Amino acid sequence: MPQVHARLVTGAQMARIDRGAIERGVSGIRLMENAGRCAARVLSDLIGGFHGKRIVVLCGKGNNGGDGFVIANLAAAAGASVSAFLLAREVQVTGDARHHLDRARTNGLVIEEILEFKNLAPIRSALAESSAAVDALLGTGIRGGPRGVIAGAIETLRDAACPILAVDVPSGLDVDTGRADGPCAAAARTVTFGFPKIGQFRFPGRSLCGSLSCADIGLPHAAVAAEKVDVQLIAAHGGAALLPRRPPDAHKGDLGRVVIIAGSTGFTGAAALSAQGALRSGAGLVQVGVPESLNDILEVKVTEAMTRPLPEVRKHRCLALRARGDVQRLVEAADCVALGPGLGTHRETVELVRRIVHDIQAPLVLDADGINALAGAPENLRMRTAPTVVTPHPGEFARLTGLGKEAVRSDPVGSAQALAGEAGVIVVLKGAPTVVAVPGGRAYVNPSGNAGMASGGSGDVLTGMLAALIGQGLDAETAACLGVYLHGLAGDLCAERTGQAGLIAGDVAAALPGAGRVIETGADKDRYLQFHTLN
Repeated sequence: MPQVHARLVTGAQMARIDRGAIERGVSGIRLMENAGRCAARVLSDLIGGFHGKRIVVLCGKGNNGGDGFVIANLAAAAGASVSAFLLAREVQVTGDARHHLDRARTNGLVIEEILEFKNLAPIRSALAESSAAVDALLGTGIRGGPRGVIAGAIETLRDAACPILAVDVPSGLDVDTGRADGPCAAAARTVTFGFPKIGQFRFPGRSLCGSLSCADIGLPHAAVAAEKVDVQLIAAHGGAALLPRRPPDAHKGDLGRVVIIAGSTGFTGAAALSAQGALRSGAGLVQVGVPESLNDILEVKVTEAMTRPLPEVRKHRCLALRARGDVQRLVEAADCVALGPGLGTHRETVELVRRIVHDIQAPLVLDADGINALAGAPENLRMRTAPTVVTPHPGEFARLTGLGKEAVRSDPVGSAQALAGEAGVIVVLKGAPTVVAVPGGRAYVNPSGNAGMASGGSGDVLTGMLAALIGQGLDAETAACLGVYLHGLAGDLCAERTGQAGLIAGDVAAALPGAGRVIETGADKDRYLQFHTLN
């Protein structure tokens, strides 16, 4: 398969890869030069060339500042008027960064030292007249919030009217958590080096980075291979290779038989939206099993799917335990089963779910009340022999595992990896961003989607989508990655047309074929992350 995903690293992993490159003969001076050249090229694109432009470059004393010296030197050589500031004493700049500071000075660049908070006025004055500002103050190694004059410079930068280019990361942003524990200026664009960082796809980091680019700085393959990276960004290079292939002579029976067990009183919409998600994702045949008294309602809500009335608990209009045999017969020919949307938590329904989870021999997508029925007992999922995908939001994840909701939110990747390993299932932990984890340790972070999708029913659409993709023959891991990416892309296309407020799950379902076409034609390439080479 062509390269689809991209490595997603922590700050510590990136530091080890950089050290490994230097140990293998690539000089730090060269790596810094390459980083600065790539960033300068992105800056030039951002402002339409350097000639006649005014650029402010704010540099710290470390390697991030060294990248800034390279950018300032190149911009000045290309005709820009550059105001460069060092937020430290020159004597504090050492190593590779010192080399590039001296080189810039030799080429005639004036670099003004700013050592105290009260002396920030020259920066404010320069920013007021600048075409762009370069944030090269702090890099990926920061722990805790910025302090002293650096904090003051960041606050000054935050007030600037001109666009900001962040070098590697907006100063003050933790590249592992995506948090900023102090001042952090939002960038119009960020150029990160080597590989994107996990925190750049977690909020608020994702918003603070602006448009994100990743620059190749010449890291040798051996240095990269030596660092085990088990987290990847989904479809960073475009998702076309993930799509299921539709034969020209396809029959509806060839394209996946999906069975959805869903719904209870007040929640027929969950069943209908799951069906729409499956149909709009290419499933050939979709059957929806619901409590018998809700069947007529569902037949009105869905046209292209078949419905199946199932025995229910009298007066409660939810699935009864005696529906087990009917469900067993319904799923016999299924290529994939989705279980859970809107089922409710009546004790008979809960017991039914616990039993049919083990009855179902087909691949299973377990969502919502299907997950809630197994609260506190995720190990029950390990008894399944067919592929299983669970799709919790943080609250459902917490109920299933007993882990606190805030603990899940603070480490979604680690939490998802732990459950995938413990239960032997693929975990789709929904959130911003959604994380996919598989047994064995691999995890994927989804870059697509927006806050407009935070509305009832969006998860039901995703459940149907995942079942449809598995039903069409994709392995569960690929289906999970493609499903969350396609789902988010459809939401992004909707938001671009109508805005985020008022975006509903039905809009996302309706946009799925168009989103699939965007992926198929390769138009999603570089949509969420742009790549820059050394040439």
